[in-house]
Amino acid sequence: MSHYALSGYIEVPPEALKEALKRQPNGAFLVQGMGPLAVHGQARLGRLLFAHGAGAGQQSPFMRQFVTSLAGLGIQVLCIDFPYMQQMQETGKRRPPPPIAHTIAQFAQWYALLDPLFDGPLWVGGKSMGGRVATLFASTQFASAQPASEQPFISPVPGVVVAGYPFHPTKAPEKLRLDHWPAIACPMLILQGERDPFGSREEVTGYTLPPSAQLAWLKDGDHDFKPRRFSGVTQTVLIDEATQVAASFVRAHGSGLKGESNALV
Repeated sequence: MSHYALSGYIEVPPEALKEALKRQPNGAFLVQGMGPLAVHGQARLGRLLFAHGAGAGQQSPFMRQFVTSLAGLGIQVLCIDFPYMQQMQETGKRRPPPPIAHTIAQFAQWYALLDPLFDGPLWVGGKSMGGRVATLFASTQFASAQPASEQPFISPVPGVVVAGYPFHPTKAPEKLRLDHWPAIACPMLILQGERDPFGSREEVTGYTLPPSAQLAWLKDGDHDFKPRRFSGVTQTVLIDEATQVAASFVRAHGSGLKGESNALV
């Protein structure tokens, strides 16, 4: 039996996911041909497809805390694990993520599957690498590798929320990952620790960023928003602060939800 089945994920074919979500709005599903999907909270303010970082999946301590806090504030969070992460979970062996183009395509397939199921917009985002993938998806605004005639209607991405954007590799600060940002038309929120080695406050202050991007700095936080002991704050406090900013950002830019908060089309 697979790791996800043992963790309580219910196997379901993609075409049956709509009905499965009606029965269990906060369920954990193993979507055939896709992978695990866990739905947290009710969409009182908005709904967010959220991807994990490069080294840890949706069950990492940071992801669990961040998602639980965000869901408690009225943002329904839909968490996924990319295929390489699924293999890590099944084998217990670490492996690097594939080329970023593969991961963007996988994220796009999830968006194409999920967006038509809900009455209301689906925001995108992620932790670190997952956030980078979400921004790349928003910048290209493609939804599937399938021909356009075979695609369902896909709504434009309404906004992006990133926890710890990897502005550059830790040992190569000159290799910025910002070329695609000017192509992002929707509002974008970056929640960043001041000491993040992938882009500290001191470094990012010197960058030229597009007007669609808003940064929120977490006091003395690292890439996981963990501050030093003498800072006077804790990681839990900073994660809660970050999710409060995110919820306010979604509210300010309009959720567009219609009817009941968890309604499926």
